[in-house]
Amino acid sequence: MMEVKRKLTSRKLWVALIGFVSAVLMAYDAAPETIEKTVSVIMAGGVLVSYILAEGWIDASREQAEETLVETEITNE
Repeated sequence: MMEVKRKLTSRKLWVALIGFVSAVLMAYDAAPETIEKTVSVIMAGGVLVSYILAEGWIDASREQAEETLVETEITNE
């Protein structure tokens, strides 16, 4: 699962996706405005996915740290 998260937050993945989609749109003679809008949507999706995964990782790390702190307090009593 961590491998998938790492791949989805990879800038290289999003740039490759934009390059592929742009090339396909150009091959089918799409208007430049259409290509620009499509690239913008893909980039927005990349930012959203990265944000969601980063927040999930932060929340999981915080929860794990809190559990460790509670276990340490219980052990020290």
